Amino acid sequence: MDRRPGHMLIILLLLPALTACSIGDVRRPPPDRASASSRPVASAPPVADVDEVRHVEVAVAARYDPPRVEFVDAERAYALFATCDGRPPGRDCPALLFATGDGGRSWRALPHPRPVAENQQLYAPNGVLVLGAEPFGWYASTDGGATFTHYPGVSPPPGLTGPDRFQVTDEGGGRVARWDGRRLRPLAAQPGLPRVQDVTEAGDLLVATGADEGGRPYAAVSTDQGRSWQRTAVPASEDPVGVLRPVRAPDGEPWLVGERPDRISFPALWQWRGVWQPVTAEGHPSRILSVAPVGAGRVGVTGPDGVGLVVDGRYKRVSWPVRPEQQLSLLRDGTLLARGRHEIVLNVGPVGNRRWIRLVLAAA
Repeated sequence: MDRRPGHMLIILLLLPALTACSIGDVRRPPPDRASASSRPVASAPPVADVDEVRHVEVAVAARYDPPRVEFVDAERAYALFATCDGRPPGRDCPALLFATGDGGRSWRALPHPRPVAENQQLYAPNGVLVLGAEPFGWYASTDGGATFTHYPGVSPPPGLTGPDRFQVTDEGGGRVARWDGRRLRPLAAQPGLPRVQDVTEAGDLLVATGADEGGRPYAAVSTDQGRSWQRTAVPASEDPVGVLRPVRAPDGEPWLVGERPDRISFPALWQWRGVWQPVTAEGHPSRILSVAPVGAGRVGVTGPDGVGLVVDGRYKRVSWPVRPEQQLSLLRDGTLLARGRHEIVLNVGPVGNRRWIRLVLAAA
């Protein structure tokens, strides 16, 4: 173990665990990664130092378990302390809600609309604060937690927990709809795909995707916010695709990620160059935890074999300040986020001049 003072300080800072819930589409919960995480981890390059460590304490009793954290963008986030001593909060230990507007440097307490409930959940899509509190339903705020609207029911209202303005409904095998801030409205013009699995905005394109039962991918694009669509050819990959996801890189370039049916094998990748071009990754690991385009034609990868980049058709290991067990995701403003149990790492700034920030949220 490296016992330099700086590294010992980081280890001490990480003792208060930081647990973040998944940011993304609740229609596709993350798969069971046990088979991947149980494999031995290969020797990895040393983890690089971050540019800044934000270790912040909030007024929370020690009996509270680590919080769940949702970032909206590089500056705005919410944190929910939702369990005490491993059990749901009671009247003697109610759920506590916090918000930050400066990237986690400081946090302010927010009133929780239903602090005592069996199962507390937190989402922050499109800047909307959404809380789940079983069995009482869902609570959504569009003003940063000042007021909440109550939505009874077991399932979250359609549109509330989706990550983008454009989302896919279950209607008719998948229809593209637009969230207007109150409800999802299906578009008059649909992509014309056999089945729509996902949709996202990437640069000037709105991209809808899917895959058929044989694992063959397909996509359609719109340049006018979904008023019209053009079917685009997606070259078939060697192995079948289970779910095809359109993803926007921090610099706005569109990508397709073809998740395999087992959700842990290395995915197929395509980059938009007026047409969808397959991207090879020679030397890639067989199993992954997460992939995310990171700009400049590169794709970041985490998994049991370490952290790496796909660049110029090859996979190579990198010494990012990200750990193999952390999951990469992209926020709407292009911030790259790596979440783990003990920390959140943010990669912020313009492509080519980005900074790494490690955030640890602790009880005071």
